[in-house]
Amino acid sequence: MKRYLLPALYMSVGFVGAAALFSTAQGAGAPNLVTAYQQLDLLGDAFERVRANYVREVEDDELVSAAINGMVTSLDPHSRYLGPDEFQESQEETRGEYGGLGLEVSAEGGFVKVVTPIDDTPAQRAGIQSGDLIVAIDGTSVEGVPFNEAVEKMRGPTDSKVTLTMMRKGENAPFDLTMTRMVIKTSSVKFERKGDVGYLRIATFMNERTAQDVANALRTLKRQIGTGIKGYIVDLRNDPGGLLDQAIAVSDEFLPGGEVVSIRGRRAQDTQRYNAKPGDTTEGKPVVVLINEGSASASEIVAGALQDHKRATIIGVTSFGKGSVQNVIPFGGGTGGALWLTTARYYTPSGRSIQATGIAPDIAVSNLTAAQDAARNQFVLRTEASLSGHLDAEGAQRDTSMPVIRPVAGQTVDDFQLSYALDRLNGIVTPLPVQAAEATPAR
Repeated sequence: MKRYLLPALYMSVGFVGAAALFSTAQGAGAPNLVTAYQQLDLLGDAFERVRANYVREVEDDELVSAAINGMVTSLDPHSRYLGPDEFQESQEETRGEYGGLGLEVSAEGGFVKVVTPIDDTPAQRAGIQSGDLIVAIDGTSVEGVPFNEAVEKMRGPTDSKVTLTMMRKGENAPFDLTMTRMVIKTSSVKFERKGDVGYLRIATFMNERTAQDVANALRTLKRQIGTGIKGYIVDLRNDPGGLLDQAIAVSDEFLPGGEVVSIRGRRAQDTQRYNAKPGDTTEGKPVVVLINEGSASASEIVAGALQDHKRATIIGVTSFGKGSVQNVIPFGGGTGGALWLTTARYYTPSGRSIQATGIAPDIAVSNLTAAQDAARNQFVLRTEASLSGHLDAEGAQRDTSMPVIRPVAGQTVDDFQLSYALDRLNGIVTPLPVQAAEATPAR
């Protein structure tokens, strides 16, 4: 197994060094410092006016946090300020450990739906079942609450208690379950043998153990299937991304060498290139990568690297299109929170920026029939290009016009994209459906 060692990096995809960032700030625009300080006087005056005259008393740290966050969120959709508590939580998430209940959940009709409880956790021991709906947390309804906020409310310090109000099919009324949070250790990688094909699902790159888990999964699948293994499917659908070093290391497992990604900031000297080490853990076996509109950031780095090197066939629909890089800059060693600041763009090995355009699949395959796709609420389809204030696409256009292979109306397939990928690796030629002959959007 190969190891790709990089300096410790925090949060989100990419991260050029903080030292480079500050040297840029010092070197650029120095003659304008006087004007900048004059502008900061305005900020100080506004701070004092609000502090003295607002309708209620406002804590100083509340005003400072709001001022910093307002400054950076106006730049692009991904820059923001993390308060001390939020920064601490982000570090815990990166380590793959957090205080919580042990639930995998999804959004469902304004509530939170249980996908599955994790074994040997408070949720599993309390009897929570797949399909249960969480309708309230500590007596407060989650209806209308952003999904991420609801998830955060279930997390908290270990040994603290939380009460979930549940609804279950077959039960006449909601019921409460009170549980004590514990340290939950998560893995972002799941895998299984599907005949003679190895299947890996990577849910996120936020966990600093992701690449190690992928390497372990590949080793296990090779042992289980043996020399007759026909190839691998890497499922990156709805993977929102995460750590740059993990994206590079995962790509490295499938590449015999060459560039994985380059990071380019404001100045030419800020450019950094990352290469794969010699050797391919999968020994050149065919690889299929599954992507969709929810594949973003680090997952797009992996898909782009394998696509440019013609090491994998990309199947699915056009990815999210987040081609920017965020650097987390702690204040006071983290006691003052941190800036999550966009500092660069990343480029695939061929020099492509996928910012606001995404990775277009080699073969466009949808899980929806044409009628189902047309009936979808188009306002819920969010991509980088739909975000207010997103960085420009450098003249490229998002490719959504390619013909799409779709399930036949009335055909029952749990996961048509995965089924198509398995057929391809098993040498089964899937005929092009009639509705795919039209240039229906790949999104």
